[in-house]
Amino acid sequence: MQMKTASVVAAISAPEGLVIHKGGSKILKYNTENINPITFDGEYVEEMETFTYLGSIIDEKGGSDADVKARIGKAKRAFLQVKNLWNSKQLSTSIKVRVFNTNVETVPLYEDEIWRTTTTIIKKVQVFVINSLRKILNIVDRIPSATAYCGR
Repeated sequence: MQMKTASVVAAISAPEGLVIHKGGSKILKYNTENINPITFDGEYVEEMETFTYLGSIIDEKGGSDADVKARIGKAKRAFLQVKNLWNSKQLSTSIKVRVFNTNVETVPLYEDEIWRTTTTIIKKVQVFVINSLRKILNIVDRIPSATAYCGR
């Protein structure tokens, strides 16, 4: 099957001017139990476990966990870049929250519609948002997530 597929891809792409570079091509087997290596013109194509495509991390199981973790990390960096803003006494709380909502909270939620929606992923994002807002508002008491999100 794989030899036939590789030949078909080459046959269709060549007349259109698309040339597959054997040395630069890599493959990710998605949701398959086939362990046979894939060859193209007699050369084995390197297999990847994960790769980044258009800013999203894609893995062989179709999971979103690595992508969510990376996006939350980027959001934390964005949060820390404006740390002086959060500590400012001159800005009102409403302005700080608006800046957070537009510049920080959007980072982990970018393209979230393509994620598998699991309770684990939702909780990870919620924990980041709650902890960030607690830092902005200087709240030291712990608030259960169920209480914090009951109004949303």
